[in-house]
Amino acid sequence: MANSPQSAKRARQNERRFEINKARRSRIRTFVRKVEEAIASGDKDAAQTALRVAQPEMMRGVTKGVAHKNTVARKLSRLSGRVKALA
Repeated sequence: MANSPQSAKRARQNERRFEINKARRSRIRTFVRKVEEAIASGDKDAAQTALRVAQPEMMRGVTKGVAHKNTVARKLSRLSGRVKALA
């Protein structure tokens, strides 16, 4: 339980940010899942378009502090490599 008005306010702000960040993470995962499904189906065009849509969403997660820059860079690199490998 918060002991001071300041800590009570911080607790409220943390709850609000947690909900926003949770929604943003979920949204990013959805975009990544769409790329994964396109790769699994073997459709290169769909995979490329899904990756093109997912990329800015993942980078937005970096700017908003939801994900680390290197983590997103690694995941994008691996996804693009898998898309490129489709023949």
